[in-house]
Amino acid sequence: MRHDTGRRAALTALLVFAGLPTASPGDLSATPLTALEPSAGATPAPSVLGASDQTARQGVGEQEAPVARTVPEDGAELRVWLVTAGPGDAVWERYGHNAIRILDTRTGRDVSYNWGIFDFQQVDFIPRFLQGRMLYMMAPFPTQAMIDAYGRADREIVLQELDLTPAEKLELRNLAELNALPENRDYTYQYFLDNCSTRVRDLLNRVLGGAIQGAFGGVETGTSYRFHTRRLTQIDPLIYTGMDMLLGRPTDQPITVWEEMFLPLTLRDEIRGLTIERPDGSARPLVQSEEVAVTSARGPAAEAPPSWMWLYLLVGLALGGLFTMLGTGTAKGTVVRRSILGLAIAWLLLGGVAGGILVFLLFTDHTFAYWNENLFLFHPLLLGLAVLLPASRLKPQWGVAAARVAAIVAGIAVVGLVWQIVPASRHDNGMFFALVLPGHLALAWALRRMESPPQRP
Repeated sequence: MRHDTGRRAALTALLVFAGLPTASPGDLSATPLTALEPSAGATPAPSVLGASDQTARQGVGEQEAPVARTVPEDGAELRVWLVTAGPGDAVWERYGHNAIRILDTRTGRDVSYNWGIFDFQQVDFIPRFLQGRMLYMMAPFPTQAMIDAYGRADREIVLQELDLTPAEKLELRNLAELNALPENRDYTYQYFLDNCSTRVRDLLNRVLGGAIQGAFGGVETGTSYRFHTRRLTQIDPLIYTGMDMLLGRPTDQPITVWEEMFLPLTLRDEIRGLTIERPDGSARPLVQSEEVAVTSARGPAAEAPPSWMWLYLLVGLALGGLFTMLGTGTAKGTVVRRSILGLAIAWLLLGGVAGGILVFLLFTDHTFAYWNENLFLFHPLLLGLAVLLPASRLKPQWGVAAARVAAIVAGIAVVGLVWQIVPASRHDNGMFFALVLPGHLALAWALRRMESPPQRP
């Protein structure tokens, strides 16, 4: 896959601005599998493989005398792990990552199947991204190379060996190899419903005959997609705010453990205690062993999102207080008055652009941006007010128009607040009303007062 450093940086900024969770190929995407794959029968690096891996391949034919041998069942030579990488530094790395590792103990071929690859150079990358139709790709990588890449980024790697039957291991490898073919490897990425982790979950669930969905499909978590998005992006308040604004009401629906497995770390943690019933009547843990292949100096991810309602309210009240100064005459001096006016214009422009994005998303496949009640606060009408506000200093009639538009903006926001209070709303966006409503109300009041004729005694 090709990389252009400047274009990649610009497109990465676009991904972050749009606030949609993504994954990155990291160091692996630049290297084809054929350049790194161990030759048949080679011994994989000991930093990844334990002593049991070496023993499994020790010299067939070293017996001094022929002995009767049982023909091994197809798939018995395979070993399977769930590989989970912890969070990284970039916003799209905050969710973690995972892959399926399959080792052929007979040939030494050790690859990890990774569903988190995308290419900035792909045709129509930006239009697809904006439309919610971005293509991701699955590719197998040499396990040691993949682990080294995440290790360099100080991301913890946990290996969980899975207790699968030979037939299940063989089916898993065959399905993964089929998925890796050029005609099958691409898929349309959906950040909560179809990503690197749900692909791993679904493949394991298939070879286990639906056991994972059967165990977790009806188990409520008491959380939502928004809960986890806030929890994992709180390290950067601006990204946290931008992503939360763009996500609509569908992200507030309660989710099950099965749905929460869109997070690689949830899949890792939940299968630890999963017991699988076998056709012979036995019940065995799915995870037969676990090891930390790479340690990290990072602390654990936050278990819950922050409670920043009062912080947003304080910022909103501060902005509202500044805007009221335009109507009370307390903004003495040309510099102070112009500074507050400039702040109000910037506030309106930012809100108008955000509103334009929210409207645009309604006509895309970004389904989790639908039914977004932040449209009560952010909408293109703010752009018109941003133009009228400086123009009102030139012509009085434009000042009257600005005051009327500001009143409409404030009225729409008040309607949204009422909608928030009544049971009809299921959108957890109260903090945006705390942040934005005081400014809208204060600006409407100030402009009306500025345009009202002076009262005669």
